[in-house]
Amino acid sequence: MEGVVGYSTQAPLVRDEGQGGTCPTFMNLTYLGTVCLLLNNETGYDSGSEKKSRRSGGQILFRGGNMGDKTKKVWKIGLIYLVILGAFSAAGAESEFKDTPYFTGMPSYKITEATDQEFADYRFYNGKDCTTVEGKKHYRAYTLKEGAKQSSELQISRNYSNSIKSMGGSIVFDGECSGANCAENCGGRMMIGKVLKGGNELWVEVVPFNEGNDYYLTVVAKEAMKQDVTASSMLDALNREGHIALYINFDTGKSTIKPESKPIIAQIVQMLKANPKLNIGVEGHTDNVGNPKSNKTLSDERAKSVVAAIVAQGIDAKRLSAAGYGQDKPIADNKTEDGRAKNRRVELVKK
Repeated sequence: MEGVVGYSTQAPLVRDEGQGGTCPTFMNLTYLGTVCLLLNNETGYDSGSEKKSRRSGGQILFRGGNMGDKTKKVWKIGLIYLVILGAFSAAGAESEFKDTPYFTGMPSYKITEATDQEFADYRFYNGKDCTTVEGKKHYRAYTLKEGAKQSSELQISRNYSNSIKSMGGSIVFDGECSGANCAENCGGRMMIGKVLKGGNELWVEVVPFNEGNDYYLTVVAKEAMKQDVTASSMLDALNREGHIALYINFDTGKSTIKPESKPIIAQIVQMLKANPKLNIGVEGHTDNVGNPKSNKTLSDERAKSVVAAIVAQGIDAKRLSAAGYGQDKPIADNKTEDGRAKNRRVELVKK
C-alpha cells in the first residue's frame, strides 16, 4: 500500500485495554468499539468473534460488536475509496517529475525535486577551482525508493561516470571535494564530467550523499545567451530609457568577442550610420564572481573591444567612449544564477 497517506504496511499496533482490541494506527483511527480498519474480502460477521485479514502485506483488522450489515458496507466502500484515491495520488506523485533529457535516474531512486532553466550559469569544480558554464540547466534531486536496495556513494558516481565515458566524454573530477567555496555542493564526494559532441558541450555534476540514500544531478548544455536585437529596437530603447543592456558573448576571461555576437555589433553599426548625430557610451559589467579588481579590468577591456569592433566598420571613434564598471552596477540579484547571467552585460548609453 505504498504511497497511501496515513497507511503503512508497518503500522504500529496500539491496544485498547478496555475492550482488548488491537488496531493499527491509521489517521487517528484506533479501536472504535466495533471496527479498527474494515477493509477485507470477507462479508460475514460474527458478533462474538474477531477476524483478521491481511492484504498487500498490511495489517487489516476488525473485531466484533453490534454492527449491522449496512454499516459494514458503508465502512468498506468508504475505506476502499480512500485507498484507491491514495493509490492514484501516489502514482501521480511518482510521475510528477521527469528525468533530464540526457541522463535517467538510477532504477532504485525517485525524483524529489526538479528544475529546468532555459539559460543559467553553474560553477563546476575542476579539481583546483571552478569553471563557469552557461546554457540550458537541468537539476534533479533523487532519493532511494522505499524498500529498494541502496547503492553506495561510489556506485552512484561510477554509474554516471561510465555513462559519460560511453558518450565519448571525459571525467574532469571524481573524488572528495573540500575547500572550494566556488562550488555549490563541495564538502563530500563529487563527480564532474564533460561531453563534447558535434560542436556541443555538456557538463555534468553528480553529488551522492547520506551514504548513498540521496544524490543530486546537475546538467548544463552549454550555449550562448540568445538575444534578438535590431538597429530600430536599440534606437527606440535609447530614446525611451537612455540605455540598453546587450548580451555580447566573449571568450571566458577574455575580451575577444565570440562569432555568434558579431550580428549584434553589426546592428549597432547600422543604428549609428542611420543616425549620424547619435553618440553613445559603451559600458562593460560583470557579476560578483571572482576578484572585484579583476572584474573591473575585464569589463573595461571588453567595453574597449566592442568600441574597436564598431570603429572597424566605419564609425568615427569620436562618437564612442568606453568604460568598465565590473560588478559595481548590478541590475539583478547576484545570489541567483539567472541574476548573474543578466549582470554580465554590455550597456549602450545615449550621450
